[in-house]
Order: sequence, then C-alpha cells, then structure tokens
Amino acid sequence: MPYIMVTHKVADYARWKSIFDADGANREIGGSKGGQLLRSADDPNEVVILFEWDLELARQDSQGEEVRAKMQAAGVLDPPEIFFLEEIEQLSR
Repeated sequence: MPYIMVTHKVADYARWKSIFDADGANREIGGSKGGQLLRSADDPNEVVILFEWDLELARQDSQGEEVRAKMQAAGVLDPPEIFFLEEIEQLSR
C-alpha cells in the first residue's frame, strides 16, 4: 500500500482541524483512501498525517495551488514536509 506522510506546524490546532475536516471530500476526489491523524505529545500544534493514497495522485494533489492556499488559510506556519512512501513489510511487534 502506498502512503503519503505530511508533517507541519499550525498556529491553532482547532482552527486547522475544522478546515482540514471540511476538505475531506476533496481529498477523496483526489484519490485519498483515508489515514491517520497524529500530533506531537509535546506540542499539540505539530501535526502528522499518514494517508493511504496512490502515489502519483498524491504527488499531483500536493503540488496544486489550491492545497497551498487551504494550508495557508488553515494557519500552517511553515512549508509542510511531504514524504511519499511505499510499504515494504508489516511488522508484528
């Protein structure tokens, strides 16, 4: 399964989360299969998102101006780090 991992710091998690949630249908249209939302145990404004996503579709979606504008509106402070990942093994422990 291919994944995309996005990390970034936001100004206000609650504000960011409401905008993120409102954009779920657009992510689905762009090929997202869902994923996991995590944040730092030390700083609740540091967000990590692990999506199941076709890598080519994820690359296209992540480069769009619309995505950048939404991140800015949501209060993302720095350019996000985006990692395109391919699963190579499931670990039991």
